[in-house]
Amino acid sequence: MTIRTAIESDLPALTEIYNYEVMHGTATFDIHPKTVEERRGWLLKHNRGNHPLIVAEEDGAVVGYASLSAYRDKEAYSSTVELSVYVAPNARERGIGSRLTEEILKIAKSDERTHSVVSVITGGNDISVHLHEKFGFTYCGTLHEVGVKFAKYLDTVSYELRL
Repeated sequence: MTIRTAIESDLPALTEIYNYEVMHGTATFDIHPKTVEERRGWLLKHNRGNHPLIVAEEDGAVVGYASLSAYRDKEAYSSTVELSVYVAPNARERGIGSRLTEEILKIAKSDERTHSVVSVITGGNDISVHLHEKFGFTYCGTLHEVGVKFAKYLDTVSYELRL
């Protein structure tokens, strides 16, 4: 497996991985699939400043990605980034999420512009909670029933890591 910076030609694979969660999972609260063109704007916000986007590639195929994105759209939050990690359904349970998280946190720690990393995880996503705790994130709180997906109210739990 190779971990590398995402490039524009990765967009179809990144979109497919994301849309799987849109349609079948609760890792994102988006409820309508995104087009490659819609995701292009998201990609272009990355790999500049302290917002890297990396991919895991196996045999020429993108099997997962991790990104650090703006936490909020206010300048005072610029030293805080939000972590997202997605792995293709056929590539799960092989340590890809851990490898991506490890690599993106190395990048964050080496960037003096980044002070803290936060994650907002859907309640009940024990795999994601375990992944974050493995890398030293601490629980900050729960927002109860803030989203609705698949006709079910969902909580979010917040985690943080100060670098």
